Amino acid sequence: MRAALQKALLYGICDLGYLRKEHALTVSRELLLGGAGILQLRAKGHDPAGLVPLAKELKTLCDEFEVPFIVNDHLALAVASRAHGLHLGQDDGPLDSARKALGPDTILGRSTHSLEQARQALAEGADYIGFGPLFPTPTKKGRPGIGLENIGFMEVEVGSRIPAFCIGGIKPENFEQVREAGARRIVVVSHLLTSENPKEETTTLTQKLT
Repeated sequence: MRAALQKALLYGICDLGYLRKEHALTVSRELLLGGAGILQLRAKGHDPAGLVPLAKELKTLCDEFEVPFIVNDHLALAVASRAHGLHLGQDDGPLDSARKALGPDTILGRSTHSLEQARQALAEGADYIGFGPLFPTPTKKGRPGIGLENIGFMEVEVGSRIPAFCIGGIKPENFEQVREAGARRIVVVSHLLTSENPKEETTTLTQKLT
């Protein structure tokens, strides 16, 4: 799946803060049909043990599309579902501990909120990073947007070495700003998950990134 990670331009997230569990698989398929190159299960506030069946279904779906399936935060859930990878925040522990638990082939991502954190994630051995939130977003309540001014520097220093996905409040109305600032890969959450046609919206954004 590392080759698929390198090709990914749009990172899709199945966020149970926006989706009901019974709709998660259907919407995730729409994201993948639209061209999302990665799919993450994010389920803040949910019991990880209760998510194992859904995570296994999403893993099977991602295998079908030959894209990485990533679990957010929960190491045990990543193990139980045999996810292709795990995404960790700044306060979720060292990457080397997760790699030891999951195996050397596991894809590990790190959330970063500054240029310095992006550099640190690269040095730590992250396989990819999320960089943001660029704009204030309900997905990251209470966290101010970091703005666009450091995207170009981040892409030169980090994005040239590992995939770097800009995240946070990205929508069609600010997409061109983000691209002009130097972003090459993006994560879009609320816009896609609240859309009446997630597949169509994902396709539109993916085509603009190529």
